[in-house]
Amino acid sequence: MNPNLSRRSALRNITGGSLALATATSLGRRLAAAETISGPKLKGRINHSVCKWCYNQVPLDDFCRAAKDIGLQSVELLEVKDFPTLKKYGLTCAMVTGVPGMITSGLNRVENHDEIVKFFEETIPAVANFGSPNVICFSGNRAGMEDEKGLENCAIGLKRIVPLAEKHKVTVCMELLNSKRSHRDYMCDHTAWGVELVKRVGSERFKLLYDIFHMQIMEGDMCDTIRENHQYIAHYHTGGVPGRGEIDDTQEIHYPAVMKAILETGFKGFVAQEFVPKRADVLASLKQGVQICDV
Repeated sequence: MNPNLSRRSALRNITGGSLALATATSLGRRLAAAETISGPKLKGRINHSVCKWCYNQVPLDDFCRAAKDIGLQSVELLEVKDFPTLKKYGLTCAMVTGVPGMITSGLNRVENHDEIVKFFEETIPAVANFGSPNVICFSGNRAGMEDEKGLENCAIGLKRIVPLAEKHKVTVCMELLNSKRSHRDYMCDHTAWGVELVKRVGSERFKLLYDIFHMQIMEGDMCDTIRENHQYIAHYHTGGVPGRGEIDDTQEIHYPAVMKAILETGFKGFVAQEFVPKRADVLASLKQGVQICDV
């Protein structure tokens, strides 16, 4: 798999076609490997999820079966249309996607609000009915806009959405992304900006998706940042730095320490693997990542 694949291009592939599938023989070997890799039983302190876009070469049915065998409770960054497949395997979708404009064209521009609000009005009831906890949203890119104006505009749009989210007990989550390497010009690129937005919206049903990969690139100091701001965070993503590969000792983040810091806050939500495997056995890499985070 191309290690330089971005989520943006992968999500585009989901809606507009798919990556070339691995051969049936190769896929069969990988699925069998996921079922036979030995390892300790998961401790049950972390609710484990995985982002499907990182594994586009594995069909959703096969991937759900493997995820269930590994011990995951969720496959995420899927849309409402995928709920029947998840239900078949007893999985949830801890973070639902599909918001118009996606990463680059988001809530920081009022001209986007009507379309985004319509999406949430249609999606939140279905998400609640399925039992999924969260739906993702994005700030959008700066494109010359001052951060303060972006805060004002995002708050205006979100205040149109949170009453329905509160009614259905679904949390809308804005993701923190790095603007240094992966998503240049993205506005919600620092924890402080995201926390200020959560405070302005003033609802328990709007919080942050803290992406460990992205915030290591932008800020570092993750354990203390998480401890100091945990009440504003509803969800976490992983990824190896640099390169978004496996989260083992080939990269710089010591994930067991970060996971322990998260647990110390009393966090009961989901942690989702969002690294793009660089090794051929992508499902073995997934299982390794889950075990590393299962502190």
